[in-house]
Amino acid sequence: MTTWGIPVLYHDEFILIVDKPSGLLSIPDGYRPELPHLRSVLEPQWGPVWPIYPLDKETSGVLPLARDKDTRKALRRQFERGEMERVFHVIVRGNPEWETYVARHPLRTNVGRRKRTVVDPQRGQPAETHFRVLERLGRYALVEARPLTDRRHQIRVHLYVLGHPIVGEPLYGPGRLEEDPLERLAVHARRVVFQHPQTGETIRVTAEHPEDFTRALESLRMEMAWVDTEVEE
Repeated sequence: MTTWGIPVLYHDEFILIVDKPSGLLSIPDGYRPELPHLRSVLEPQWGPVWPIYPLDKETSGVLPLARDKDTRKALRRQFERGEMERVFHVIVRGNPEWETYVARHPLRTNVGRRKRTVVDPQRGQPAETHFRVLERLGRYALVEARPLTDRRHQIRVHLYVLGHPIVGEPLYGPGRLEEDPLERLAVHARRVVFQHPQTGETIRVTAEHPEDFTRALESLRMEMAWVDTEVEE
């Protein structure tokens, strides 16, 4: 079995925090349980571990796991109460008119054959995501997303509703376009902050952009520089 080369960003006897690579499931696939996932890859070396929350298969970045059930219960409690800060970086299509924006569209999950999440003011659950433009890149933008609630595909749907689908978005957008700078869903879990259940210290862990995400940003910056040069001439 491949080891996937998963970087460990923090560990002690209670907690393991990894930098999940894009393409690896964070939890088992209900239809294809034989597919590799974080637990199956990590447990031969680290023993039993439990992800505190899932990340989409194509999403890269920081993900905390508990190493015992009591720690899992305590961290899940923080997560469910909104006491665990999560920060994501996403590359979106278009140039947002705002610098910051708070999306509060209620969401209903598992709708239709494709199990999509939709905005539903009547039957949807409360959902809140804080967005901030980090860098404007011509036809694209690098955006920071901080979800305060946890609804399936929350960040993806809120950006779609705002008219800025994420690059590579297969469910809430056209999928990958030929001109896109990245061949996958452009979401990276950048940072997680929470209180250690045993020691009480604040744990703050950041995952650097992976190579494909970095190359995509560099490509867009070069394109911007080229356009600026043409304009000056």
